[in-house]
Order: sequence, then structure tokens, then C-alpha cells
Amino acid sequence: MRKLLLTILGLVFSIGMQAQIPVRLLQADTILKRLTMASATDTVAVPAINQPMLFGQSLLYKLRLDSIKQTVPLDYNEYVQSYIDIYVKRKNMYADMLGLSSYYFPIFEKALKAYNIPTEIKYLSIVESSLNPHAVSRVGATGLWQFMFGTAKAYGLNMDNFVDERKDPIQASYAAAAYFRDAYEELGDWLLAIAAYNCGKGNVNRAIDKAGSRDFWEIRRFLPAETRNYVPAFIAAVYVMKYSKTHQIQAKTTPFAFKTDTVLVRNFVALSEVANAINHKEETLFALNPSYKRKIVNGTEISPKRVVIPNPEHQYYEQLFEVLNKDVETNKEIILASTDDVRELRKKKPSKIEKAPAILVHKVLPGQNLNVIANKYGVEVQDLKVWNKLSTLTIIPGQKLRIYKDNAPQKFVPKTKASFVSYKVKQGDTLSSIAEKFDGITVASLKEANGLKSAKIAEGMILKVM
Repeated sequence: MRKLLLTILGLVFSIGMQAQIPVRLLQADTILKRLTMASATDTVAVPAINQPMLFGQSLLYKLRLDSIKQTVPLDYNEYVQSYIDIYVKRKNMYADMLGLSSYYFPIFEKALKAYNIPTEIKYLSIVESSLNPHAVSRVGATGLWQFMFGTAKAYGLNMDNFVDERKDPIQASYAAAAYFRDAYEELGDWLLAIAAYNCGKGNVNRAIDKAGSRDFWEIRRFLPAETRNYVPAFIAAVYVMKYSKTHQIQAKTTPFAFKTDTVLVRNFVALSEVANAINHKEETLFALNPSYKRKIVNGTEISPKRVVIPNPEHQYYEQLFEVLNKDVETNKEIILASTDDVRELRKKKPSKIEKAPAILVHKVLPGQNLNVIANKYGVEVQDLKVWNKLSTLTIIPGQKLRIYKDNAPQKFVPKTKASFVSYKVKQGDTLSSIAEKFDGITVASLKEANGLKSAKIAEGMILKVM
């Protein structure tokens, strides 16, 4: 009987090996088609399970998740399995992210450690942006950590005509870590904190009240549809990144296969000139510094800016020093960005007394791009994309673009010291939601002004807003 069993297993193995040959030959085409189809759908949609897995298979996945669990619970159920099934098919996509993770994950880990956040939270960036710092969601969430405009401001990120710090891997990672610190202090559970990162702490607290439980899987049905799937997607992403080799996913070579240095710049410096000075391509410098929208580092003596560069060879030191210490010719006026939150833009309906926003129509001329047009009208590129439902930065001559002039960003005016205002905490309020209501206010400034050691606040509290 044993010999017969071994013979059967040998035949199955042999047939399996033969079947893999054409699959390997067609791998590039099939993965490309699959990725093209996936990109046209919402990545948070969990497919229906047509056939339940066998008990032995389910147990195997559960044991694997248990073996990689650290601080954040990695529960196993049919929702998690659904996402694992999706992600293990996206081999090319995960091969890219495995390669990029060698550069980005150390940055994330340092920021998370600074706020005592579990290191496995770094995998949330896989679900959020696929490790693309230029990722923008359909509602305006931007960057590696997909910050909405208001939340980004509440956690100290700056957006103006030169920079969008939501795209800065370092700044955005520290802001994300601060958010998780506050969410965990308030909710006391890492899966709930992850859910709050997607839909806000207020929505999670309301779901807790409705369910009468603080277990994510119990309150899940009371959360927004996207958030119900967000936590299972996170657990599945951790699994696939950890067990990539088991599913024949091999990391691609990272485009950042070199050591880097960080330099503080106190002048307006073009990334292209920095690249030339150290004998690197401009694309490399922009990839390392994705937050500089005009590819100009706008440093000053009062507010120096960071630029990440490939470690230069000694013979380039002199010319690099020369580039970093001279100003590039450009308009240095700082213009604060307006919100690119699609939900907020929809709320901005004119009242009966107010005039409707002036709508201009711009016909694209040869050689123009969105940056040129945005600067011409004093608006943001992201605004142009939202107003005209553009999914990419590509435009063509003759194309007509709508421009809402009343939504143009306000010019930067230095803050003057003013007396505080009082704010009474309402049901569902959080420090971040309160900070979003006031210009120039952050979660950190609210804590400092009110002597708060944590993000916990209660209905009826009176807070100073300064």
C-alpha cells in the first residue's frame, strides 16, 4: 500500500511539473492581463467565496498567520482568505513591492518605533498605496500613507505650491505613527486603530456603541463598507509579504540599490541641478524626494528643507556644495494649498446670497502640462484633476479643462499671536477632527494648549484652541 501511495504521489508531482512549463512561458502575459483587470476595479472589494476551503487548508493558513503574529492580531477567517486569494495572484505587483520595501520599510520602522507603534503596521502602506508615494485615491487621499487633506494638516503635514508632505516618505510616516498612537490610546485595540485609520475614530466609536462590543469582527457590520474589508486586506497583505516565496513571488531589484545621504538645504535648489552635480539622473532625485511638486527644494534659513541624495563620490563634493549654496531663479511666493478632499469640495455649494464659483475653461496649448496650467491660474494640480475627472497627469493639445476660480488657494500670511478660543467637545469628536475645523491647528498643538498627555477626550470638555 505504501509503495502504491508513493507511486501515485510521484505521478501527481510529475504531471504538476509538466503543467508548469507552459504557465511559465505565458507568465508575463497572464500576470499583465490580471493586473490590468485588477487596476480597473476597487481593490477593497472582497470576492464571494464560491466553494469553502477544506479544513486542512484553512488550518494551514491559520497556523502560518499565527507563526508571524507579533503585536497586532492576525486573525484568520473567510474574509482574510478572500484577500489572500486575490493578492497571491498579483505576483508582479507584490514582486515590485517586495523590492521597494527594502528602501521604504526601514524609514517606516524608524518612525513607528519613535511612537512605540508595532512594526507590522508598516504593511498597511501596501494596502494604502502599493508603496507609490504619488498614489492618489478617488476621494483625494494622497501619498504612501494616503492622508486626506484635513487629517494631514491636523498631524502637521504641510501642503503648498512647492511641497506636498503627504508624499514625503519620512514626514508622512511620522504623521501616520502619531495618528496610530492617538487611535490606540483612544480605542485600546490595534485592529480598531487600523479601522479608524481608514474611516476615522468617530465612525469606529459609533460602531462600538451599536454593537456593544470592542471586537473588530463584532462591530464590522456597523462600519462603512470599505472599512469592513480594510482590516482583512491588511492581514492578507502581511501574510503575502511574509510568505511570498511560498507562493512563488520573488522580489524585484529595488531602484534604490545604493546608499543615500540626507542634506539640509537653505536655498531654492532645483533637483535637476543636484542630479547633474553628483552625476545621477533627475528621475532618481525626484523618486527619492517625491514631495517637491515643482522639483525645486524650497529651503530657507528659517525653514531649511531636507533633500535625500545618492551617496556622492568625493570628486563631486565641490560642485554639489556649489549647487546647494546658490538660489535657482524662480518665484518664491508660498501659496497654501486648498483642500483636495472630493467630499469637502462637494459640500462647498454656494448659498442663495453668494455667487456661484466662476468657472473658466482653458484650452490646452501645445507644450502645456498640468503644472504650467495650475501655476497660470493659481490653483493646484490635484484640483485640476478632481474638477476634470482626470485619472492621470496626461493632457493633450486642444483638450478643454474646467477651472473653478473661487476654489483657488489662499496666499500664505504669517500667523500672529492671538488669544485662544474655547471649543466644547461634542459626541463623536476627536482631536484630529477638531484640529481639522481650525486653520493652523494640529493635534499636537491642541494637546500642548490643553495639557493633554493622550488623545482621549470626553463629550462636554472645554478645549483651548490657540
